[in-house]
Amino acid sequence: MPAEKGRGEVLFEFRRVGNSVKVSAVHVATNTEISIVGPATGGEQALKMAALRKLQYVLARQGK
Repeated sequence: MPAEKGRGEVLFEFRRVGNSVKVSAVHVATNTEISIVGPATGGEQALKMAALRKLQYVLARQGK
């Protein structure tokens, strides 16, 4: 995902495990990685936004 609102570049990986999907998101500039698990029927965009919100939370807690 290209830089938006000063966020920097974020890479996403989706891995299906049974009825769930593990989504990993990496903030390229800080090499910070998070992951979430959601339902496989949740839709890619919804899972991506949930992962992005968690990544933003983690970056804010780290002061980055």
